[in-house]
Amino acid sequence: MKTNPGAKKRFTLTGTGKIKRKHAFKSHILTKKSKKRKRNLTYFGEVHQADEENIKRLLAMK
Repeated sequence: MKTNPGAKKRFTLTGTGKIKRKHAFKSHILTKKSKKRKRNLTYFGEVHQADEENIKRLLAMK
């Protein structure tokens, strides 16, 4: 099975097997958002356990 190119750009795998993702809402219309909110959106998050199986399928891991 081929890797989904959109998923390939958006997700990375950690050493422990978890999937990292970037936060949404950080690309434009930033003037009305507080500094604290923008700063917290900067950091990577983890994909929820319920979505992991679908994303691993998109990344052709199973």
